[in-house]
Amino acid sequence: MTSTTTTSPQPEQGQMVSVRSRNWMVTDVSTSTLPPERLRTGLEPPQHLITLSSVEDDGLGEELSVIWELEPGARIVEKVALPEPTGIDPPDTLDAFLDAVRWGASSSADLRTIQAPFRSGIDIEDYQLDPVVRAIQMPRVNLLVADDVGLGKTIEAGMVALELIIRHRTRKILIVCPASLQVQWQEQMRDKFGLDFRIVNSTMMGLLRRSRGIHVNPWNHFPRLITSIDFLKRERPLRLFRELLPGPDEPAFPRKFDLLILDEAHNCAPSGVGRYATDSMRTHALRLLVPHFEHKLFLTATPHNGYPESFSALLELLDNQRFARSTPPDRKQLNAVMVRRMKSELPKKYDGSPRFPKRVLEPIEVRYTDEERDVHAALRQYAELRVERSQDNSEKLATEFVLKTLKKRLFSSPAAFLTTLDSHEKSLRQAKRGKAVRKPSISILKLELDRIDEDYADDSEYDEATTDAVDAASLLFSEPSANELALLKQMRSWAEKASSQLDSKVNCLIDWLNTHIRPNKKWGHERVIVFTEYRATQKWLKEILAQQGFTKDDRLSTWIGIRAEPSLASNLIRIPSYSSSSFNLVAETDSAIKISPSSSTT
Repeated sequence: MTSTTTTSPQPEQGQMVSVRSRNWMVTDVSTSTLPPERLRTGLEPPQHLITLSSVEDDGLGEELSVIWELEPGARIVEKVALPEPTGIDPPDTLDAFLDAVRWGASSSADLRTIQAPFRSGIDIEDYQLDPVVRAIQMPRVNLLVADDVGLGKTIEAGMVALELIIRHRTRKILIVCPASLQVQWQEQMRDKFGLDFRIVNSTMMGLLRRSRGIHVNPWNHFPRLITSIDFLKRERPLRLFRELLPGPDEPAFPRKFDLLILDEAHNCAPSGVGRYATDSMRTHALRLLVPHFEHKLFLTATPHNGYPESFSALLELLDNQRFARSTPPDRKQLNAVMVRRMKSELPKKYDGSPRFPKRVLEPIEVRYTDEERDVHAALRQYAELRVERSQDNSEKLATEFVLKTLKKRLFSSPAAFLTTLDSHEKSLRQAKRGKAVRKPSISILKLELDRIDEDYADDSEYDEATTDAVDAASLLFSEPSANELALLKQMRSWAEKASSQLDSKVNCLIDWLNTHIRPNKKWGHERVIVFTEYRATQKWLKEILAQQGFTKDDRLSTWIGIRAEPSLASNLIRIPSYSSSSFNLVAETDSAIKISPSSSTT
């Protein structure tokens, strides 16, 4: 294309200009408001504030405001046309030129042209195009992507967001996800789609207040944001978000925000019990947000939790025009908004091979020793005694929580059980000695219990929240009886002894590793991921594996807070093969052991 510059002092609305080596369209021109006498005397030249909108392929939706007379190198593109023909190009050159013109002239009215897959750095699968094809055909995007684990819901969401940005249908985007996935979402959007997102959390709020003042609102400082649902549901972040929303008497159109992407949407669904669904704090926060977003994209691998009331309430949050709470969804309407594919349903590859390896679950039976059975019986007896002696609802709630936590820790490892038992006994000793300890109310206790249900990016924060909740709950216990103290002493004696030894589950794990990973004391080519529920179990297990020789030559490494599958825990230990220099963290690993805190098998 050819272009000429004009000598006009300032551009007009609708003209194309070149500013800072990029092309922009003029959307608004504001004249200087200096007094006329200063302009007549020539003391101040007339100036114009020009508002620009980018027309570059990699900057669609960006805006810029400049003082035209002060902007160096700014010029008006007066004429835009095809280049003058001066010769005959080769066919391949002409074909490439026509493709460039065709793609550059794509408009939002052309539903057949999808550009997002070609403007992203991804290896696209054909089935991943379904959500973006549906999205561009909807006047208002309301989609529930409920694909199976590992099918690429993040990639599908990124393509939908990028396609809507290219078509100028979306600018302000908010991604709401678990705290442990915020960095992963940020990196995926940046590396694969070239979209820059900012994470809004307590750290970001502190930085903004120091740099821009205490009255800064983090929700409007950048057009593309990522936050966690557990941060958003808190009082202060939700209040700041509410400040940007129109009042109850003001119209909801146009929407204040464009696209809401909700990851792990099932975590925000109301909890269903019987014929009723109770809204949680997450649900209340989401219910406040969704009316002010033009487009909504919910992602989950488990859309239905078994309660119809809960599922219908989640659908109402997605699209309240098609679905209503407590009303069974219509199958046709549900198919219009939900994308649901299982791995087994996808067709095979072009060569007939399966797309995904077949997943086989083989439980390993663990035979407990007599001592381990005795400590489980002691904990069960202690739980029965404490429940019988509960005097009011607050002590009953505290008792159920502490005993449930002790049982989960006992099934995890002796080290994790000992840590929680220490915290529980410490609070009991304070009550027994008659110290002036202020007991928490039931409302405060519920707040502490709600903290445990939150998702944490750092496991140390989760451990701290659990310890605080156990301490607060134990303060509500009545003074233990002599029988209860004897049971506590028995459990502590076993935990201290077992923490320095191998329990039955670890023995089974080591036998399994020696059979499949290190047969006949020789390292094979298999790799395994060991998941643990608690950080204390991870540290304890790492020390045991080190004693068994699994850490030599840097064969074992640990991660904290890595998510592989919704049903798996957050801590893991990796044992790679000797010749492996890289490892792909995928849930469909051939050799994987999950240590479950709620069963007797590993």
